[in-house]
Amino acid sequence: MDYLLQGMFGERSLTKVAGIFLLRAQAESALEQLRNRAGLDGSQVRLLRPEDADTSHGELFGRAVEPESEGVARTLVQTHVVGGFAGAVLGVALFLWLSRADNPLVASSPVVAFVAIVGFGITFGLLAAGLLALRPDHILLISRLRTALRENRWAVVVHPVNRAQTAKAKQVLEEVQAEVVSTA
Repeated sequence: MDYLLQGMFGERSLTKVAGIFLLRAQAESALEQLRNRAGLDGSQVRLLRPEDADTSHGELFGRAVEPESEGVARTLVQTHVVGGFAGAVLGVALFLWLSRADNPLVASSPVVAFVAIVGFGITFGLLAAGLLALRPDHILLISRLRTALRENRWAVVVHPVNRAQTAKAKQVLEEVQAEVVSTA
């Protein structure tokens, strides 16, 4: 399953896990434990300070939470290609099903029906791809992190690349008494 998702999305890290802390020392300790115990390298773990939520540091915040900007661009293209293709295939399948069922609208003008059904299939496939590319689960995590940072708290953001790293990161953050927030 992970392999299929990696093919659809252009990012290495599809899941984000964050731990929210009251104190800097707690956050720094968690950062070290994540690197040592969860087998994460330095590029996969980021420390966010309360001042990172400010608008003047917005770019830093964005890079810490979504560091793969090229991957996000690939995600936009790949999801739309896959979504459009899937919509076209479903549209053709629906057209063939309606044709074999001798639907009078399809039988009376098959070319117009084919163009309309496949066109709508592609359109709906592209709309679904756009929704996937927006990553609503990431938006919820980002807003929760911004709120916590504005409340003078600290955060550690983890970018695991597989399910094992995700589970280990969550386990480590729970063990150090962090408020754990993650994407899907």
